[in-house]
Amino acid sequence: WCMNKKDTIWDLVVIGGGPAGMMAAGTASSQNKKLKALLIEKNDSLGKKLLITGGGRCNITNAEFDTRVLLSKYKKAEPFLFSPFNTFGVKDSLDFFLSKGLDTKVENEKRAFPITERAQSVWDVLVENLKENKVEILSNSPVKKLEKEGGQITQAVLENGEKIKAKKFIIATGGTSRPETGSTGDGFKWLKDLGHKVLDSDASLVPISIKDSWVKKLSGVTLSDIKLSLFQDGEKQRVEKGKILFTHFGISGPTVLNMSKDVGELLKYGEVFIELDLLPKENYGTLNEKLQGLFKTENKKMIKNSLGTLIPTSLVEVTLEKAGVPGETFNNSVTREGRISLVQNIKHLKMQVLGLLGKDKAIVSSGGVDLSEVDFKTMRSRLFDNLYIVGDVLNVDRPSGGYSLQLCWTT
Repeated sequence: WCMNKKDTIWDLVVIGGGPAGMMAAGTASSQNKKLKALLIEKNDSLGKKLLITGGGRCNITNAEFDTRVLLSKYKKAEPFLFSPFNTFGVKDSLDFFLSKGLDTKVENEKRAFPITERAQSVWDVLVENLKENKVEILSNSPVKKLEKEGGQITQAVLENGEKIKAKKFIIATGGTSRPETGSTGDGFKWLKDLGHKVLDSDASLVPISIKDSWVKKLSGVTLSDIKLSLFQDGEKQRVEKGKILFTHFGISGPTVLNMSKDVGELLKYGEVFIELDLLPKENYGTLNEKLQGLFKTENKKMIKNSLGTLIPTSLVEVTLEKAGVPGETFNNSVTREGRISLVQNIKHLKMQVLGLLGKDKAIVSSGGVDLSEVDFKTMRSRLFDNLYIVGDVLNVDRPSGGYSLQLCWTT
């Protein structure tokens, strides 16, 4: 960063060197070779959060090529997103990475990952793209505020007092999830000061902590094809099917993360319970018959050594305990009441929610700039004609599964 750059008036300044900011700076410069573009990042390096997404594997997008189906996942933001996704959608993103030599593979629920299974590969493509297109990078430079004059943003003022002038500005500072990576909601504050309406940010995709001690004993166990039902005051509030991961504090995994926002809402009104159906494909009748069959064929065995053929072995002990059937009971001596209680607990293994883990464990945060204040044909602010707002700064609620990064690439 040499002295003579201080008086430069840049064509474009992008604030925030995460996925949205890197993509925006690289794309703008690739479309106009004469563009003088500067990317400002407060950390010592770009893309810190990108490198830890998807457990370090980087869920690059969701390979749903039907735009209507895809956009329905973005809930209330759906009507705003048709125009940007028609301009640059999922296929365009995959083509972009492929053109830079990075192929992808698709896993369950259409989650797309780099073929290398390393977030570093995605980072390398984005950084190489910045270099190729001669984008200047200013790191270790937190921005303090943006200054305006009339309907224009005139300059960004850094924490060290330095002023950076530009013809156009893009804000790509992310939300407030994983603050240790630099996502501390800075952009929200500047945009509020400029008069934009910013909805309070909250952690929206977070693991759930559970009261019941048996859950913690299962730390590290993953179950697939489980049905989770959310209850309050005995009323079923939501049902999801999928994967669940037990942790030392409770439960996590894609299905749990996607329910977490609803759990947070319900907790404001009282106690919340989650019930697991360990065998969602079996109804009570067939499950009862299977148990009877098992007790007949393995009549000389103890139930604790047989039940694992029906349900995940890691859950045998807790299911028996909840059903009130001692594990040492021989199969031929399980009572009818015991059997009915087992069916009940296999279909409704109940746990009480303690709370949500904080933003430090969140994958994305909800909240952000009111969408009605952005022109989605160009991502331009409706309040300032040389200011653009992209990525996580926008108030777009979405599930986990590649939707967040796709929002970054598209916007």
